[in-house]
Amino acid sequence: MNDSEAFERCMAVGGVAVFPTDTVYGLACDPDNRFAVERLYLLKRRPLAKPSAVMFFDVELALESLPELGPRTRDALGRLLPGGVTLLLSNPVGRFALASGDDPSTLGLRVPRVERLAGVRWPVLQSSANRAGGSEARRLEDVPELIRRSADLVIDGGELPGTPSTVLDLRRYEEDGTWSVVRSGAVTTAAVAEALDGQYHFDPTTYLSMIRSDVPLYERLQEELVAASGSGAGRVLELGTGTGETTRRLLAQHDGAALVGIDSSEDMLAVARAALPAERVELHLGRIEDPLPAGPFDLVASALCIHHLLDSEKAALFARVREALRSGGRFAFGDVVVPVDPADARTPLTDGFDRPSPLADQLKWLAEAGFDAHVQWAAGDLAVVAADAV
Repeated sequence: MNDSEAFERCMAVGGVAVFPTDTVYGLACDPDNRFAVERLYLLKRRPLAKPSAVMFFDVELALESLPELGPRTRDALGRLLPGGVTLLLSNPVGRFALASGDDPSTLGLRVPRVERLAGVRWPVLQSSANRAGGSEARRLEDVPELIRRSADLVIDGGELPGTPSTVLDLRRYEEDGTWSVVRSGAVTTAAVAEALDGQYHFDPTTYLSMIRSDVPLYERLQEELVAASGSGAGRVLELGTGTGETTRRLLAQHDGAALVGIDSSEDMLAVARAALPAERVELHLGRIEDPLPAGPFDLVASALCIHHLLDSEKAALFARVREALRSGGRFAFGDVVVPVDPADARTPLTDGFDRPSPLADQLKWLAEAGFDAHVQWAAGDLAVVAADAV
């Protein structure tokens, strides 16, 4: 039995576990088992009125378990997690009440990076593995002996960084975008500000040279994407226009088409507007996570954009693309994917920004959205997919 299986079994039978996180050692139990929660609090000598956090080991599972979160907050979670932060979220439906202490309107959320527990599908109530007010445990031997001996499961993760998570208050973030640091910790305020106060954007003056350096098969990807787009489209939607490299090729392939393009960077769009024919192209500032421009379109196309989305966001986008296409229309995209052989993962990725998914998963989500999809071209961790709306 591996660590993930032993951990889940411990939670299932109402046990308490000592385990390593990406910051310090923690205590965990089933968040809905009152007896287990009371026992964990007793070991810590912590009053039950004091809140703890609910921990997930997978961002997707956390988002699925909190459907009431608004789009702005969900986007923030995708940018911050997994990582060394604890997020205070508005909890209008009172989920995980035992973890909320005397404030059921607030939920603490944690999604750490713990490789040995990456397969855990069980949310847990978690708190640091120390006495209330005591020092954080960086090593297993730093956990008080009585806690170690009383726990039902003890997992030794070696020496940990030792700095507790940064606690962020996001309870008003959905409403007005404001946030605050309640406790400084493993993630700096500057890093939080970069994640929450603005999206990561490329420099349009260096974008093309950077992409060609990072993706040596960039030109081949573009050629295969244009080939996958077919011919004769009258109305085209492009997701992630950037500086217009793909746009220019699509307009040449579909010489009678009018194209609507969206991108989240005004700086990139400014370069595209200067280079593309205004009579054929209409560009808008926007995110592909948001509602798409009104259809119907004959073709929706995208290059090196969709891999920035979480799995659930990709599936949701595919459904929105199907709604925007006319029956028989085509969705063609070329992007970075998670290859079957890890040795083929050669494209450099930015943690928290690049989130490629396996090609098989994306074909499944396309089928569920109402597409007949096939792989037009694949090489290493790059692929071009053509999907027809059925």
